[in-house]
Amino acid sequence: GVSEETTTGVHRLYQMAQRGELPFPAINVNDSVTKSKFDNLYGCRESLVDAIRRGTDVMLAGKVAVVCGYGDVGKGSAASLRQGGARVIVTEIDPICALQAAMEGYEVQTLDDVAGSGDIYVTATGNKDVITVDHMRRMKNNAIVCNIGHFDSEIQVAGLKNFKWDEIKPQVHHVEFPDGKKIILLSEGRLVNLGNATGHPSFVMSASFTNQTLAQIELWTNRSAYK
Repeated sequence: GVSEETTTGVHRLYQMAQRGELPFPAINVNDSVTKSKFDNLYGCRESLVDAIRRGTDVMLAGKVAVVCGYGDVGKGSAASLRQGGARVIVTEIDPICALQAAMEGYEVQTLDDVAGSGDIYVTATGNKDVITVDHMRRMKNNAIVCNIGHFDSEIQVAGLKNFKWDEIKPQVHHVEFPDGKKIILLSEGRLVNLGNATGHPSFVMSASFTNQTLAQIELWTNRSAYK
């Protein structure tokens, strides 16, 4: 059996189960309260700004930061940027999460409306093609683009491959468009807190890994109960 720790990974397992394609028992570790409400939220609150600062040395105070997605990861990311002094705008398609963002005092917009006004863009949706090449073409010169959601599919990095790339330092690239405008892409669209920093602090991760250990013990000791 398996124990799955990520939101997107759990969604994939549920989809496989619904199609009758899941070939082994799986335990959903992500939705444990002591994982998702701590690792996803408070871990990202610590590690996002750490990664952006390590990668770019940018001053966050006064910047306009756009967080795409306001789930647990988005909540932590928005708080992280706000604590750094940025003015945070949230984009969110779920009406409940969007209302939560508004109640927290964030401006809620669509990405199409703010693609040209942000200084920093962070994806935290677990979805794909959230920030498209067209969005990036409209961004300010030297806008920072990064992902803390899942994999490298949230930002259309593949659509940028034909443009000029300049490695400023490891995991930090200038991508230049034909009109001469550039964006700063962190971690090539992969998880920025792992590519440009060292991930979440060990204390909050200890709660997640405790859940993983308990799940693996359950799968082993009661393996006859899982078919």
